[in-house]
Amino acid sequence: MNVIETFSISLQELGNYLFDPSQRIYLWYLLGAVLLAIPVFWLQYKVRSAAAFARFLFPKKIWLAPSAKQDYVILIINKLIRGLLLAPVIIAIPPIAIAVTEVLEFIFNGTIAPISESGTVVALSFTILLFVLDDLSRFLLHWALHKVPFLWEIHKVHHSAKVLTPFTIYRSHPIENYLFASRLALSQGLAIGIGFYLFSTQLTVIDVAGANIFVFAFNFLGSNLRHSHIKLSWGPTVERWLISPVQHQIHHSDNPRHFDRNLGSALAIWDRMAGTLVLANQVGRIRFGVGRNFKDHDQLHNIYWLPIKRSMQKLMASLRITKPM
Repeated sequence: MNVIETFSISLQELGNYLFDPSQRIYLWYLLGAVLLAIPVFWLQYKVRSAAAFARFLFPKKIWLAPSAKQDYVILIINKLIRGLLLAPVIIAIPPIAIAVTEVLEFIFNGTIAPISESGTVVALSFTILLFVLDDLSRFLLHWALHKVPFLWEIHKVHHSAKVLTPFTIYRSHPIENYLFASRLALSQGLAIGIGFYLFSTQLTVIDVAGANIFVFAFNFLGSNLRHSHIKLSWGPTVERWLISPVQHQIHHSDNPRHFDRNLGSALAIWDRMAGTLVLANQVGRIRFGVGRNFKDHDQLHNIYWLPIKRSMQKLMASLRITKPM
């Protein structure tokens, strides 16, 4: 396949994002965000009309901000880069699953009798396992992207957004995209390997429109409000278990104290265990970005080049520090 054909296929796939349940901007997920925005609008505004609600959802100062315009362009560029360079080198799931099953058989001295032969039990157990391992692996990689200096330079691209829209989810460096794609393969391979060892049968997932039912529920129930100006909180009790849209907005605060907080995707339990959980009622008004004086990513080419340059500088500096005398 030549470069032109690859670009053509990538752009065609990009055009199908609204109809792909594996994408955050899938139409049903966007509809869920709009429905959840209604009570927020109702409580905040005295003048209530369809026109006022539209202005509430789509303020020009946000959707047409330079940062938002960058996000739209980055979405297209990253899709082309992924199709041309990254797709052929993504880690394969089947070898991981086979290796996990073999390791478990070695550790526990052979196979075990299936825990259950009920199709319902197997499907529900495997669906939960997939969701939990996916969410945990997201948290661990996200934690590393914040805590490891040379990885933070890569992840800083996402945090340099000065306004948030649902398209900000796609604002990330290609290296980070590769890391998350590999994480997905590892977590799914691990889940399949464990599932096959426990059940020794064909594994099925309970899904909605082809997406894990728990992933579908998470995305429908406000995932697109996480990257938005709409402040939807679940309340302190729920937010100790599930990350609300406002909690993720806190994570995008330009205050350095918030950079390493609320690292979880769906479940808040990982942040509670790591001591990084912040509830919505614990934080006042915030601004988004890496810092008020951070302008390194104002130019599009810097978003792609500077993270690589500075990441290598940080990596080489850490290697010099740890090198034995």
